[in-house]
Amino acid sequence: MAPGKKITARIKRTLPVKGPQAPTLSELMRWYCLNTNTHGCRRIVVSRGRLRRFIWILLTLSAVGLILWQCAELLLNYYSASVSVTVQFQKLPFPAVTICNINPYKYSSMKDYLSELDKETKKALETFYGFSEGKSKVRRSVNEWNSTGNDFFKQIPLLKFEDFSKTATDLHSGQKRKIEGSVFHKDSSIVNSGDSNDIGFQLCDANNSSDCALYTFSSGVNAIQEWYKLHYMNIMAQIPLETKEKLSYSADDLLLTCFFDGLSCDKRHFTRFHHPLHGNCYTFNSGENGTILSTSTGGSEYGLQVVLYIDEADYNPFLVTSTGAKIIVHDQDEYPFIEDIGTEIETAAATSIGMHFTRSRKLSKPYSDCTETGADIPVENLYNKSYSLQICLHSCFQKAMVDSCGCAQYAQPLPAGAEYCNYKKNPNWMYCYYRLHEKFVKEQLGCQQICKDACSFKEWALTTSIAQWPSTVSEDWMLRVLSWDKGQKINKKLNKTDLANLMVFYKDLNERFISENPANTLVILLSNFGGQLGLWMSCSVVCVIEIVEVFFIDSLSIVMRRQWQKAKKWWNDRKRDRSGKPPQAGDLERQGHDNPVCIDEDLPTFNTALRLPLPQDNPLPRTPPPNYSTLRLETAFTEQLPDTLEVGQH
Repeated sequence: MAPGKKITARIKRTLPVKGPQAPTLSELMRWYCLNTNTHGCRRIVVSRGRLRRFIWILLTLSAVGLILWQCAELLLNYYSASVSVTVQFQKLPFPAVTICNINPYKYSSMKDYLSELDKETKKALETFYGFSEGKSKVRRSVNEWNSTGNDFFKQIPLLKFEDFSKTATDLHSGQKRKIEGSVFHKDSSIVNSGDSNDIGFQLCDANNSSDCALYTFSSGVNAIQEWYKLHYMNIMAQIPLETKEKLSYSADDLLLTCFFDGLSCDKRHFTRFHHPLHGNCYTFNSGENGTILSTSTGGSEYGLQVVLYIDEADYNPFLVTSTGAKIIVHDQDEYPFIEDIGTEIETAAATSIGMHFTRSRKLSKPYSDCTETGADIPVENLYNKSYSLQICLHSCFQKAMVDSCGCAQYAQPLPAGAEYCNYKKNPNWMYCYYRLHEKFVKEQLGCQQICKDACSFKEWALTTSIAQWPSTVSEDWMLRVLSWDKGQKINKKLNKTDLANLMVFYKDLNERFISENPANTLVILLSNFGGQLGLWMSCSVVCVIEIVEVFFIDSLSIVMRRQWQKAKKWWNDRKRDRSGKPPQAGDLERQGHDNPVCIDEDLPTFNTALRLPLPQDNPLPRTPPPNYSTLRLETAFTEQLPDTLEVGQH
């Protein structure tokens, strides 16, 4: 090695190492502050005086805090969405309109199936309230009632509660009994005060008679109706679907006249849809044949106009207490939940329903917790229609019903391989159903946590108005003409309480489209980040990379190197202790100084060489003084020559 290179290597070994290869964190931080592009850090190191240095530390930390706060705000705004509303004027597709009679089945056709239930219901009313359909209004004695069939009251006894002492009178036997039940379900916590007028029923587990649930009602009407519906659903669950469709209303029975967009229509434009609780319903413009009707003009004259025959005389007096029809406006791909969001129309009136059409579109994750198609929801769709939140909730409850109770609830579609609940096969289904429904309402079943809103949906906002129909002056001739039109099927004159006039139309052709758009894009987010860094720290992307390199990579390497040196020293000491050999000088020389390998190729300057630190313990090896004895001249002669003798010796 050349002498110059030797000197350079020697100086580098003795120089204090700076930069990313600094041996300690303090030296690394000092090097960073002197060489970084952020001016605040540099001023902390080069400032003279404690006050000035403290001020620069405070300003730098404040700037860092402001950057973190503003960047957090930018990230939160990045996942937010702005709502835009677009209004278009165009020809609109007409929605599907499903119409159901409030009375699901003709009472005259259902008498053979409900005769025993109706008899016991009438007897209960006679015994409880002292009235009957006959001449006498005197309460029947308990002994007279016991001689008749009472299977329904044995299964679910009706009770009259005395006080808060959990004591009730069995209205079938007349005996007082102690009520045991861990759950008390009341129809209204405000109205229901638990006084002696409360009527209800008790449901107990068939396998554990001590596990019971008590249901009370402040009104006897509600109690008897709920009791009747339980037995009614049990009976209907055992009747085949084909038979129930025959027992309900046909399209000819329900529809008298029909007009759409100024043109006449008939039952061929309606599709039958059987609902478990509402019987045969009929959907106009269902789109099953691949054609969806549309309208190009708003107003009542260009919508759907139908006259419905309600036939109030053939209503079930215990199942329904109102007269009229139920309708629902929905998309062709949606399931019509009549029982949840249906609109009731009354008889002897003209009901006008004006519509506003709105399409909505929400952003999915990470902006909102909605689902596109429902494929990511772990709940089977039992309705064979497009996904909606209601479909998911009903399907989830029905699946839980099958898993917990062993049978399906009558009001909802059947899962594959399941059957509807009834007394004979599932004697415990009522108690199980009420327990499960209570958990569902209290959101303890998990369905509300699993099911999500749909990201895109269509909505028709309805505005309803009612007018008397037919008018007093036109009532006579209209009823005569409608009776004549219906005369081929019934032999009686129609009453206005048997008729309902319905009009469904667009109030205008404004299609409102509500959509969510990201409030910020990735480009805007990065630009905002750069603005904040430049404003508070005069920093750029390169500066951020430098911070990551120094504070994470280099700092971690220094810490790991320190730990490795400690571990290596511990291991060498352990080996030496086991062998019993004292440390030798050669080992200390091989250990060298506490400096890592210097990879900086820059040559040291003269000034930096003068600032070389000296080791504390061992002095640096220096050049030894010359050995002057080597300068002596050695000769091969043993005697001195005469001419070399000094003159003084002569």
